[in-house]
Amino acid sequence: MAPRTNTPKVALVWGALLVILLGAVLLAVMLGPYPAKPGDIISALLHWSRPVTPVDTVLFQIRLPRVAAALAVGAALAGAGASYQTLFRNPLVSPDILGVSAGAGFGAVLGILLSLPVIGIQMLGFAAGLATVLIVYGLARMLRSQNEVLVLVLAGIVVGAMAGAGISLVKVLADPYNQLPAITFWLLGSLSGIKVSDVQIVVPLVIVGLIPLLALRWRIGVMSMGDDEARALGINVQLVRAVVIAAATLITATAVSVSGVIGWIGLVIPHMARLLVGPRYDRVLPTSLLAGAAFLVLIDTVARVAARVEILLGLLTAILGAPVFVWLLARGRRMWS
Repeated sequence: MAPRTNTPKVALVWGALLVILLGAVLLAVMLGPYPAKPGDIISALLHWSRPVTPVDTVLFQIRLPRVAAALAVGAALAGAGASYQTLFRNPLVSPDILGVSAGAGFGAVLGILLSLPVIGIQMLGFAAGLATVLIVYGLARMLRSQNEVLVLVLAGIVVGAMAGAGISLVKVLADPYNQLPAITFWLLGSLSGIKVSDVQIVVPLVIVGLIPLLALRWRIGVMSMGDDEARALGINVQLVRAVVIAAATLITATAVSVSGVIGWIGLVIPHMARLLVGPRYDRVLPTSLLAGAAFLVLIDTVARVAARVEILLGLLTAILGAPVFVWLLARGRRMWS
């Protein structure tokens, strides 16, 4: 049986995660090639409309947009992972289960091959990610089966594999001196190119995608018990499933289109959330959002300051995510029993 959680404990966990998140943001703003002291940050905030010093410019044009993007991307990947795991009733599901990450990756690398500007690469990646899931959902509707979840997952694996093959083909066709390094760099994930204009697009789209997940949290939680039980309680299973898939796909495609493919966050963070607050989706989702945002802000800070050359985020999340996931499986092996 899953361990019980009480409201005071959940509130304490959320409070602790919020403090960690604020601390991570403060560290991310202060640390970097141009260190900023608390006084510099206060001065920059006072002159936000007209930067006075070089530190002001660094904070508002580079560092703060990057931190904001890390918050949005981390929360998006963790929230999508928690939603997919609950919807498919499988703790090993990640945000790319329906091929959205592979599809967005194919769109972005195709944009690099076509020498599109950065905004064009991002938009093509975003559109390809959404199109991939639409194809998956269309295939699942065509191949009608009593087990809709299984058909969705299998269709996602097939379409994701095709998108992966497309990425490999683009690598073969790309210029090995200019385009191929850019493709490899993008596929491993980074927030180094984030600008204010990117944040103005990413944050609203992530918020729009999270709203239905939060609004339907009770119905999504009930669906974790199975379709028959959910229908018996008056829930429109197909409608809720479609909304969850659409919302989770939107935030995943948005995140991947600006940051590249960053693995493990959508798989590990929801597991950690369930260990902290139990398996209830209405508690797991907010916990995953806070933990995912804090985690990626910290990881991005390490990527910027740990070495002379910036480390790609996908490498760090893989190095940390694999052993942490094994530890979480050992600690929470009865969570889904």
